[in-house]
Amino acid sequence: MLILYNPPSNARRKPVLPMSLLALGALLEGRYDYQIVDGNLEPDPEAALDRAIRETGARVLGVTVMPGPQLSHAVPLCRRIKARHPGLTIVWGGYFPTQHYEVCLRAEFVDYVVRGHGEVTFVALLDALHDGTDPSTIPGLAYRHPESGEIVTTGMPPIPHPDRLPDYPYQRVEMARYVRPTFLGRRTLPHHSSYGCPFFCNFCAVVNMVNGRWFAQSAERTAAVASRLVEEWGVDAVEFYDNNFFVHEARTAEFAERIRSLGIAWWGEGRIDTLWKYSDRTWELMRDSGLRMVFLGAESGSDETLQRMNKGKSASTEKTLAIAEKMRRYGIVPEFSFVLGNPPDPEADVRQTLDFIRTVKRVNPDAEIIFYMYTPVPLAGELYEQAKASGFRFPETLDEWISPEWQEFAQRRSAHMPWLDDPLRRQVHDFERVLNAYYPTITDARLRRRWRWLLRAVSAWRYHLRWYRHPWELQVLQRLIAYQRPETAGF
Repeated sequence: MLILYNPPSNARRKPVLPMSLLALGALLEGRYDYQIVDGNLEPDPEAALDRAIRETGARVLGVTVMPGPQLSHAVPLCRRIKARHPGLTIVWGGYFPTQHYEVCLRAEFVDYVVRGHGEVTFVALLDALHDGTDPSTIPGLAYRHPESGEIVTTGMPPIPHPDRLPDYPYQRVEMARYVRPTFLGRRTLPHHSSYGCPFFCNFCAVVNMVNGRWFAQSAERTAAVASRLVEEWGVDAVEFYDNNFFVHEARTAEFAERIRSLGIAWWGEGRIDTLWKYSDRTWELMRDSGLRMVFLGAESGSDETLQRMNKGKSASTEKTLAIAEKMRRYGIVPEFSFVLGNPPDPEADVRQTLDFIRTVKRVNPDAEIIFYMYTPVPLAGELYEQAKASGFRFPETLDEWISPEWQEFAQRRSAHMPWLDDPLRRQVHDFERVLNAYYPTITDARLRRRWRWLLRAVSAWRYHLRWYRHPWELQVLQRLIAYQRPETAGF
C-alpha cells in the first residue's frame, strides 16, 4: 500500500485537480494499491495524511512538490511524518526536486527523488523496493548511496508519450469538489494534454526537464477528454495546463473543430511567435470553439533582452503587438507575462518594458498583464551566468529554501536579488498598481461596473501623466473592494 500526497498549493486552498498524482495513479492501477490525499481539500492535511498511513499500513509516501507553498508545507510535514513512521519510504517528485535533488536528499526524511516526468520511473522504483533489487539502473532517480551516503543520480528519464498513457483514474478523487467557477465559466475543470516544450528559454524551469522535446495526445483523444468532463461533471469550461498547448497548428485546429458543438470555453498556454503564424482559418476555429484566453510569455519590451533569454530568433516586440491586435479582432484575450529587472542593466530593462506595456494596452486594452521579477533557474545561459557574477546563489538546505526570503523568490516577487535595488522594485510595484486600476482585470467577476469606473477615474491622472509614485489612494481603494491581482490569485 502507498499514499500519494498533494501538499496545499495555494494560501486559499483553491481546489485544483492533482493531475500529477492522477498521472502516477494511471500506471499504478491493477499493480499497486494506493490512496490519494489532497492537502487542498483537507482542513488538517497532516492529520489526514497520518491517519491514512496508520489505517492502511502504507510503506511508501509519494509527495509532489512545487516551489512556493507546496515546498513550505512539505518540508516540516515530511520531517514530522518520518519521525512518527521511521520505516516509511518517502519519495519526492515534481519541479522542485527535479531541479534541486541534491538539496532534497541532504534532508534525512527524503529517501528518493523522482526527476522529470516520473510516471514510469516511480513504478520502476516501487518494483525495485518490492523485489529488493538495485535501483541504480532506473532512469530518473536520485538517492543516497546505501554504503557511501553520497548522492547519486541516474540522470533524466525519457518523456513518456501522453498518447500512450492510460486515462486519469478520476474515480480515485472526489471530482465534484474540484469543479469551480472561473473567468471561463461557472463549472471549470483542468486537463493536461501534452508534455514538454520545443523551446529553450533560459529562464524557464521546463527546459531542464524536457530538453526541447514535446509530445502530445492526439486532437481526437484530447477532445474526448473534454467531452467526458462535460458529460460526467457538467463542466462549461476547461483549462489546459500544458507547458505549450499550441505547438502544432493542425492539432489545435482539429481539436477546436471537434469541440465546437460542446459549447464550452477553454484556455491554454502558448508562444507568441507560434500563434502569429497560425492561419485565419485556425483562428476562426479557435474562436468558434470557445477559446477565451491564451497565456503568452511576452517577457520583455526589449528585443535585445528577448535574445538574451534565448526566446528564439523569431520572438520580437513587434510580434507581441501584432498578436495583441489580432486577438482583439478575434475576441480572444491575450494574457501577457513580463519578466522585469533582467541583468545586465535591470533599470533600463524595467524602463523599456513598462513603456512597452503601455503600448500593448493601446493596441489591446483587454490584454491582461502579469508582472514577475527576474529570478534565475539552474540552467546554463547568459542570464544565469550574469546572475552568478552578481553574487547570486541557490540555498543549500531545505530549511533555507522555506525561509520567507526564498518563498518570495519562488513566487518571483523577491526583494533580495543582488541586481535589484528596492527603488527599482518599488517603481515596478507602483506602476503595476496604477495600471491595474486604470485597466481593471476582466477576469475578476466580482468587480462590479461602478467599482471599475471608480478605479479608472481615480487612477486616470496618474496613468496619463506617468506619475506612479506612492499611489496611496489606490492602495486604499483596492483594499476596500478586494481587488484581484491575476498573477497571485489567478482566475
